[in-house]
Amino acid sequence: MAATNKSVIVTGAASGMGLVMTIALLTAGDDVTAVDRNGAALAELAKRAANLPGKVNTVAVDLTQPDSFAHVAGSALIKFGRIDALVNNAGIGQASLRENARQQPIRFWETTPEQWARFMAINGAAPINMARAVLPHMLAAGRGRIITVTTSLGTMVRQGYLLYGSSKAAAEAAMAGLSADLAGTGVTSNVLVPGGVTNTPLVGQAGDPAKMLQPEIMAPPLLWLLSDEAAEVNGRRFIAADWDTSLAPAAAAEKAGAPIAWGGIARMPIEPA
Repeated sequence: MAATNKSVIVTGAASGMGLVMTIALLTAGDDVTAVDRNGAALAELAKRAANLPGKVNTVAVDLTQPDSFAHVAGSALIKFGRIDALVNNAGIGQASLRENARQQPIRFWETTPEQWARFMAINGAAPINMARAVLPHMLAAGRGRIITVTTSLGTMVRQGYLLYGSSKAAAEAAMAGLSADLAGTGVTSNVLVPGGVTNTPLVGQAGDPAKMLQPEIMAPPLLWLLSDEAAEVNGRRFIAADWDTSLAPAAAAEKAGAPIAWGGIARMPIEPA
């Protein structure tokens, strides 16, 4: 990827970690297609971005709708002429169903098929479908980055977290398979997670916000993953909480990284088909 400003799509860009990552990209001079369901929050983001080096293109869509993915990709291409990176950040959490879900877990048998379908659509399928929408352009260019925000492995199997944990696990498994398919193409697929409960609206009533991880920790690993130095990094999972900003970025990445998904504990050899 050329050492110039990049055109990046960020989903869930108007709040929480998505907002932090969007502002970091714009501050670095990158152009961002900011995607969110909340049009009012996107308008506030546009105001914040007005004096930043990068340009913002806001797109209000619902990623549960099949036509939203092509619409987002098309908007980015019309506005910026290319798509260099996709950050799959949009998500729905257990607090959307029960504000104090950490204190009063939502048991497996309390969930409904409709809830499962919505969580899978947003957390599981949207990253795959967004990747599908941008990949033809990235593959034609011979370069591109896909970075997907999933969750800690412990959260995937946490008591009362069937909806969130399983849907995020589906996204990570998909991104692992994608990274294998992309080997040698110049396009990469990696996962970035905060590494614990993070002070965002998604977590609801999860305790003292001051004791949580803060969303700002996502910015340094994200910027490195989009850098020239990370051009060959593929199929890796990075934990933002373990990213040591006192180290050189490559050393910080080595400390905070591991194989994507469950490759490190796979019993059967992972081989090309």
